[in-house]
Amino acid sequence: MKAGPTLIALTVALAVGSFAGYRATQPSADAIAQNPAAPAKPAKKLMYYRNPMGLPDTSPTPKKDPMGMDYLPVYEGDDDSAGDSGLKISAEKIQKMGVKAEPAKVQMLDKTVRASGRVDIDESRSYTVTAKFEGYIERLHVNTTGQPVGRGQPLFEVYSPELVSAQREYAIAAQGVGKLNDAGDDAQTAMKQLADASLQRLKNWDISDEQIKALAQTGNAKRTLTFRAPVTGIVTEKKAIQGMRFMPGDALYQIADVSSVWVQADVFEQDIGAVSIGQKANIRINAYPGDVFTGRIAYVYPTLKAETRTVSVRIELANPKGKLKPAMFAEVDIPVAGQKQVVTVPNSAVIDSGNKQVVIVQLGEGRFEPRLVKLGQRGNEFVQVLDGVREGEMVVSSANFLIDAESNLKAALGGMQKADAASAGKPAAVGHKAVGVLNAVDAASGNVTITHEPVASLKWPAMKMDFMLANPSLISGVKPGAAIAFEFVERGAGEWVITSVAKR
Repeated sequence: MKAGPTLIALTVALAVGSFAGYRATQPSADAIAQNPAAPAKPAKKLMYYRNPMGLPDTSPTPKKDPMGMDYLPVYEGDDDSAGDSGLKISAEKIQKMGVKAEPAKVQMLDKTVRASGRVDIDESRSYTVTAKFEGYIERLHVNTTGQPVGRGQPLFEVYSPELVSAQREYAIAAQGVGKLNDAGDDAQTAMKQLADASLQRLKNWDISDEQIKALAQTGNAKRTLTFRAPVTGIVTEKKAIQGMRFMPGDALYQIADVSSVWVQADVFEQDIGAVSIGQKANIRINAYPGDVFTGRIAYVYPTLKAETRTVSVRIELANPKGKLKPAMFAEVDIPVAGQKQVVTVPNSAVIDSGNKQVVIVQLGEGRFEPRLVKLGQRGNEFVQVLDGVREGEMVVSSANFLIDAESNLKAALGGMQKADAASAGKPAAVGHKAVGVLNAVDAASGNVTITHEPVASLKWPAMKMDFMLANPSLISGVKPGAAIAFEFVERGAGEWVITSVAKR
């Protein structure tokens, strides 16, 4: 069947009209030149990628979580604070809080191990004065404890019948050797052996060479023998009393050379790994403010004091002026140089709750995120971060506790927004309801222990567990043992926060 002239004309007219309509909707070149169109809206700047499950983890590049889910992109201007790990604070509030942030940086982590200690006598410079024979003290030259003495200074004089007899025996034998020059060899040899035996006996009793020489020359045995100080130092113990009888082996004096002393420092268990023999130590004494005494670690004791969880460290230092007195209290600083460069944040940036450590990371202008971190060695002003923060990320070093408190409150209030979200037709924050019995309340930590019935929304069986309170006032008037109905939300992995409580 052929199309008539009328049908053909109608088709052509429709095509022309459509083309004309299209031309009418497009601006001409002149129109574009005279009235340039507004520039296209620029694309938002990609900031980073965040964990799809709301965990405190971000990435500058696309990645997947352990479950294979893609990280979600976050663009500049997006309010990602709706997630569990984010928080947005106005510029005015930031200024009022006094928030300060600085970048995590890679550096050598130097630290100072601090310990308390006490000044002790150098045991290798302590001497005991004792006699090797029986006798009596006839006169004391040094008669007070603490008295300084010089090497060779007379300490006391003793009388001993045994000593007088030994002197006479040696004197006779020494003179007999000289008088038997014309006698036979056997007689001379016997007399010489007697003289040598008598001399050795006197030397074994610590008789000085000068006294023996004088005895050999004069032949006169002295009634008393003088004991002298073996070293320069101070008398730390005196048991000798004028007129007393002493027996062989009795300690009569204790003398210590204090020109060099020890400092026994108690280093805490967690710091002992940074301490080794040969390290320099700076000593400060309360009696001498501003003075710093320098010594070296000579020995690290192999045992730990269980009651204080400390290890004793012996430090040797010179004491030429005698300013350091035994038993003085000492403050010990042991500088420890870092072994390698590590990622660090200021000590003030870490919020330590005991079982976990958190750092507040500044994501952008007014946007913050709490991060769980794993810490390493601590320095004087910085602490090593093993995991959770990368070099260059901005961490809050001032007012971070205020931001963390606001973040915790935001997470806890998430479970209370259910009614408002439902009325607005928006998806509600995830909250859970349960009933149970309040077992215990820890007001200091804000924790409660509840034995609850099965929770259908989480497929939990009935059990006893701990919860945190969004606000301590939630259990005002509720005593342990009371039956309650409560609502709670998950603020972090395994961290459940109660947002409302009512008696049943």
